[in-house]
Formats: sequence, structure tokens, C-alpha cells
Amino acid sequence: MAEAGDQKRSFHPEMAGRRAECDGGGPVPGTHFAGRQDFAGTLTGDCIEYGDPAWRWFLMTDLVVKPQGFAADAVWCLEGNLYLIDEEQSGPQRPRDAGRNRRSEP
Repeated sequence: MAEAGDQKRSFHPEMAGRRAECDGGGPVPGTHFAGRQDFAGTLTGDCIEYGDPAWRWFLMTDLVVKPQGFAADAVWCLEGNLYLIDEEQSGPQRPRDAGRNRRSEP
């Protein structure tokens, strides 16, 4: 298994400037529990992959939806939790390969 510092950075021009939504988990303040968090914004095209097999994370900025009290201007979204918003289609679209479980053997 790869160490936490073993990561590969890349840029995906086809993702840059795309509007997207993502969800993830985070701590519920004052508890030992986690809850779902929703985000919406614009993808930069920046990507980090780490682990073996790799987990792929895309950077989202210009957040128009974020949890109350979330102070950061950007968030890293796991590819499998990322939904592209395509104005030409009637619903959110996942990036290619997003449905593939990267932790499973082929």
C-alpha cells in the first residue's frame, strides 16, 4: 500500500471550468459522529491521486453551495462522489470512470 506522501498530481483540461456538485462526510461539531456534506462549484482540472489502487480527488473552487461554517474557499472531491452539471443534459453527469470502484480488483 502507498504511503500518505505518495501522491501523483495531474491536470485534466476536460474537467477545468466544469460546474459540478459533490458530497462527502465530515465531523458533526460537538459529537463523535460524521454527517453528509454537500458542495457545488467549479472544477479547476487539478487532480491528486494516491493509494494503491489510486483514489482520485478533483479540486473544486468558487463554491456556491457548502456546509454552514465551512470556511475554506475550495474543497477536494473524491471522483466517485462528483457529479458534473451539464447544461445540455437534463441531469448531473458523472465524469468518465467515476462509477468504477477504484478499490476493487478488475
